Amino acid sequence: MLKETRGFDFTGYKPTTLTRRIKRRMDALGLAGVEEYRDFLELEGEEFARLFDSLLINVTGFFRDPAAWQALRETVVPEMLAAKDPARPIRVWSAGCATGEEAYTLAIVLAEALGTADFRERVKIYATDLDEDALQQARTGSYTERQVAEVPEDLRESYFERSGQRYAFRRDLRRQVIFGRNDLTHDAPISRVDLLVARNTLMYFNAETQTGVIRRFHFALGDPGYLFLGKAEMLLNHGDRFEPIDLRKRLFRKISNVEVPGLPSKVWDDGARTAAPPSVRLEQAALDAGPVAQLAVDLAGNLAVANTRAELLFNLRPRDIGRPFQDLEVSYRPAELRSVIEQVGKEGRPADLQDVVWHRSAGAEPSVFHVQVVPLFRRPGEAVGVGISFSDVTHYRRLRDELEHSNQELERAYEELQSLNEELETTNEELQSTNEELETTNEELQSTNEELETMNEELQSTNDELQEINDALRIRGEELDSANSFLGSVLRSLGAAAVVVDEELRVKVWNSGAEELWGMRAEEAQGRDLETLDIGLPVREIVPSLRRMLADPERGGAAQTAVDAVNRRGRTIRLRVESVPLRDEPGRPRGVIIIMDHLTSEDG
Repeated sequence: MLKETRGFDFTGYKPTTLTRRIKRRMDALGLAGVEEYRDFLELEGEEFARLFDSLLINVTGFFRDPAAWQALRETVVPEMLAAKDPARPIRVWSAGCATGEEAYTLAIVLAEALGTADFRERVKIYATDLDEDALQQARTGSYTERQVAEVPEDLRESYFERSGQRYAFRRDLRRQVIFGRNDLTHDAPISRVDLLVARNTLMYFNAETQTGVIRRFHFALGDPGYLFLGKAEMLLNHGDRFEPIDLRKRLFRKISNVEVPGLPSKVWDDGARTAAPPSVRLEQAALDAGPVAQLAVDLAGNLAVANTRAELLFNLRPRDIGRPFQDLEVSYRPAELRSVIEQVGKEGRPADLQDVVWHRSAGAEPSVFHVQVVPLFRRPGEAVGVGISFSDVTHYRRLRDELEHSNQELERAYEELQSLNEELETTNEELQSTNEELETTNEELQSTNEELETMNEELQSTNDELQEINDALRIRGEELDSANSFLGSVLRSLGAAAVVVDEELRVKVWNSGAEELWGMRAEEAQGRDLETLDIGLPVREIVPSLRRMLADPERGGAAQTAVDAVNRRGRTIRLRVESVPLRDEPGRPRGVIIIMDHLTSEDG
């Protein structure tokens, strides 16, 4: 029912696991029999999602089984990188990634090994799962504090950005992790991967399905290629495909040049499949390396040949070779081929099926194939069977649809341009009339322009006078700047601490002596109110005299006082503080110069 209504095929999963988890959902709903539960599923569409979540056990975590990850980091990753050209990309597949923790763990391990810059340039991690809800959560890359608890603190700080109570994987590295839906039992594998991680995924499949998935894994891996499984999984029956690197940690290396079972010699070769001559093996290798899926059916109507792409595309098994073609699903999906094969066999002429659409699973984008059925001959006039090839033209179909859409858009644009052209002709006549009006206006503007030229000459004369005044002011300003610079140089050259404040008691000059005495740099003090400075000088004792000096120009002469203070080293010192008003040329006070010097015992 799940397969027919929702496109999810669980026939390859272990029956005991499926039964146990379906029973759990029935118990939760208080249903006694399977028929009752089936009726409930038909009435309550949301129960499909709950059952689906129950069947797909999304148990995962960061650095799950740390010892195994440590072995991967110390053994496999260095070996993989050493065998890889530094200019070549690194492709990793996390199969059964659930909510993404495993995929991001891989990203951390590889970023640590390569450095983040090389990681961004070279690495692509393809993370796949059957559960679309889990994939959606994985794409966000955001996890709770509890979920990232197993990530070492230094790695957590380097690879996660904290936002409130959640931790988000770094955005610049997140782009290298690509999430997508993939059914390991039916969909084609991701190819040319250097490292394939499928931890605790195989254990839910029965033995036959496991064999098919492992064949896909072997096909997906490059050379050299590495496989990382969960601690509950072994490859005892697949020693011809993978050799152990660390059996206890479930790390394996791909064995190259493995013959794919279930691919016999050409149907017209007589005798049982034995050690074929080199020419036949070469032909078989060429068939397997072809860009399209290919099948051959003998005269008896049995499947005789299937190349690797066809096996992966149609989920064919070694036992399918020799079976009646009409009993196989590929005989009617993606297209009804039985009658076509019969017709080609009788007439001896090829047949083409264009734009065959195949909805492989619910919610997935359909694939489009061009199917060719051709007669096969040993020699002219001696038929031996029928060959079938499936060319995936999904990409070209999409381009064609886009081209048709573009053509329609162009036609609409052309019609709009035609209409616009008519409007432009009407507008042109209006512009002609407007042009005549503009000619008249232009003559008026000519007259106005002559008047403006006269005014411009007068303004130019005024501007010359203003320029002379501006030059005089600039010279005066330079003289003032020079005087101020000279005054600042004098104050900075004094051995004693010297401070200049303006009428608002804001610090304007803070010489090196003041820096040495109070431990505050000039840039920290300048512009601040003297009373707000956190120094050991009892400012409040001297501020009243400073304000009187500024408020009463007639009586505002120099003042001197002795105070106790604490210098930058925290020692109590006795200071003589002399205040002198800073006046402009008319004699008005513009600030105060404050000189602070140590009192000796002779000074009293």
